[in-house]
Amino acid sequence: MGYALGVDIGGTKIASVIIDRNYKVIHRLEVESITTNKEKMFHQVVLSIDRVMEEANIKLEDIVGMGIGVPGKVDRKNGIAVYQNNLPWGNFPIRERLRNYYDFTNILIDNDVHLATLAEWEMCNLNSKETFVYTTISTGVSCATIYNGEFLRGVGFAGELGLLPVETSFTESGIGRLEQVSSGQAIAKEAKKLYGDKKILTRDVFEKYYAKDPTAKYIIQSVSKSIAHGLYSIICVLDPKKIVLGGGVINKNPILLDLIKDHLLHYVSKEQEQSISRIAISHYKESSGIIGAGVLGLNL
Repeated sequence: MGYALGVDIGGTKIASVIIDRNYKVIHRLEVESITTNKEKMFHQVVLSIDRVMEEANIKLEDIVGMGIGVPGKVDRKNGIAVYQNNLPWGNFPIRERLRNYYDFTNILIDNDVHLATLAEWEMCNLNSKETFVYTTISTGVSCATIYNGEFLRGVGFAGELGLLPVETSFTESGIGRLEQVSSGQAIAKEAKKLYGDKKILTRDVFEKYYAKDPTAKYIIQSVSKSIAHGLYSIICVLDPKKIVLGGGVINKNPILLDLIKDHLLHYVSKEQEQSISRIAISHYKESSGIIGAGVLGLNL
């Protein structure tokens, strides 16, 4: 029985996982990202891979493929991490470096959001002709779409939902780009301004919301309305069979799903109301990206 190795590379941590052909996690671990220079960062990737195989007692010859998830822009064909705003890599040949280091050729890379989408799509077990959309609400906001079993990539910039202008209470005009008014960073930024507290974090805002603090309620209601506005554009353009919401903000605060659905009721037409029931929170939660990387490895 072959196994796949998945690696999810981020600016804070690198997570590695070994999964079997049923997507069962055999072992998972995380190491700290070291972003001071590109070689130290690469060394941490290698450390993560070595340790997960050692602790799982899995040898390289047992691995059928590696999938590597990288944030930002990637060149999938040539295996290059083109640009990431939180990593010390620019046009870094991650696939070639890993192939040379391990003398192992079955390695693919992709954008981390696409890999999270892949994992959640596999979990939903949809008809291959049905449209599936995964949206991440985390430090940033982005999405990816699968149709006919393939990603819709456009000419390279598809899925940048965070750039969409949406309704918000955070700006004087009442309009702002989705990522700037609904991401984890946006929540913390607005809270710092309204509370006059430079140390307040996104999780603090949600704690205040659960305690029925009116300022926190104002922030979270605006955020959920903005997300609903963004999702409505997806419903109108693609009418997907399923929309899955993931990322740290909503995974840790599932109450957002109900708020988003409430706001969507004010956007959708009567004929579109059923689409609201097709929106759900991710199954794999924070493991979506790393499971997807493993799935990519299995598909080699």
